[in-house]
Amino acid sequence: MSIEVRGVSKTFGTFKALDNVSLNFPDGELVALLGPSGCGKTTLLRVIAGLEHADSGRIILDGDDATDKDVRQRRVGFVFQHYALFRHMTVFENIAFGLRVRPRRKRPSEKEIRAKVERLLDLVQLSWVANRFPSQLSGGQRQRIALARALAVEPRVLLLDEPFGALDAKVRKELRRWLRALHDELHISSIFVTHDQEEALEVSDRIVLVNKGRIEQIGKPKEIYEEPATAFAYGFIGPVNEFHGRIEGDYLRIGNERLRHHAEHVKDGQQVVAFVRPHETEIVTDAVSDDGITASINRILGSGAVARVELVANGEARKGRKEFFEVELPETQKASLGLSPGQSVKLRSRRLSIFPEQNGTSAP
Repeated sequence: MSIEVRGVSKTFGTFKALDNVSLNFPDGELVALLGPSGCGKTTLLRVIAGLEHADSGRIILDGDDATDKDVRQRRVGFVFQHYALFRHMTVFENIAFGLRVRPRRKRPSEKEIRAKVERLLDLVQLSWVANRFPSQLSGGQRQRIALARALAVEPRVLLLDEPFGALDAKVRKELRRWLRALHDELHISSIFVTHDQEEALEVSDRIVLVNKGRIEQIGKPKEIYEEPATAFAYGFIGPVNEFHGRIEGDYLRIGNERLRHHAEHVKDGQQVVAFVRPHETEIVTDAVSDDGITASINRILGSGAVARVELVANGEARKGRKEFFEVELPETQKASLGLSPGQSVKLRSRRLSIFPEQNGTSAP
């Protein structure tokens, strides 16, 4: 089912949660609403579901105006972060609940309900827990049951609000893989809210990046990561090193030091913010070089083929705080450079992305 959001705004008191948001969600896609806490992504999800009413704007589901329809009329499946399972019901009865409460003339027979619940339990690979209660399940199992319950009513669209936020890292990774496989099997239009960049990049077909109630960027995960459209997008998606300075010809002047850049859209004297990914940052042990940012190695982290080097800037602290940087490099290169904590080095960039300096452009 296609979903269209037209000029939706929503205010809570003096706080503007959504500011004239317009979006199109094509049929059959798994889309991530990604952004920091308080940016409006959950509010947008609830407006689409009919759990919140927008101050202005329209919600169009499959070409039909659903703005004034309630949750049941919209046929939306909703999965919450904290499962929202009925503790006094078995797993089987939790999944069957939405079918049993239908009006009598639309309610399936007991045989049909049983068959559907059993199919859903097979689908989420938990048929063996049908007679258990939620308290007897792990967090990952409860979330899969919550998803099966949402699917039982045959929703036209599936909405998930931070579905894995309450789980530990290992279980989250397993469930992300499982959700992607499930979506590829069902092809139901799905939107999930997350503030986890890795989760959005790994699972979704498209990412909608939200910031302060507005849409910052829309694109495929690879596009969002490799071609951020704004300073906020660059700073929020993935690890990044951030530099503030002034353009001087082919260099970015940062205090008494400078970094070479290749940007064509900047002017001499312009105040800018520049970003570079850790794997595109170089460590130069020749600390007397006039090109690069002086830093001291703070810690060397990681194991295996890739090493992560954490550094602290030696120059004047920005806003009274120490500035930390991170570099990713092959373990063999780290060994050949002979790096050690406390060592003074210089940082250079293989790919410096530059944006005009504006208040509030960088990620929190």
